[in-house]
Amino acid sequence: VQLQASGGGLVQTGGSRRLSCAASGYNFSSYSMGWFRQAPGMGRQFVSTISGSGNRVYYSDSVKGRFAISRDNAKNVVYLHMIDLKPEDTAVYICARGRLAAAGNEYDFWGQGTLVTVSS
Repeated sequence: VQLQASGGGLVQTGGSRRLSCAASGYNFSSYSMGWFRQAPGMGRQFVSTISGSGNRVYYSDSVKGRFAISRDNAKNVVYLHMIDLKPEDTAVYICARGRLAAAGNEYDFWGQGTLVTVSS
């Protein structure tokens, strides 16, 4: 199993960004996928999760209405579309494979993360 996140970078407050996570080595559509983030000096925080078919999604309250998760099972990719970015969104964003849940222990494989920096 491999999960490769990409799309991070520097963005201004109010800007947008799309993150991608390319998965390989397993039957992608059989698993839910999640996005987490870890800010400097902070613990890992749940961001969003999507079911294997893509018909169920959940978000943390801090990103609801600004972030959208989606997946393309034909390409084995899960996306995180982020708009209206704020400095507090600055973090390493990490994708993970697992169950449709917010708890990190429900995920069994993790990618390496991609850094998003939001400048004020």
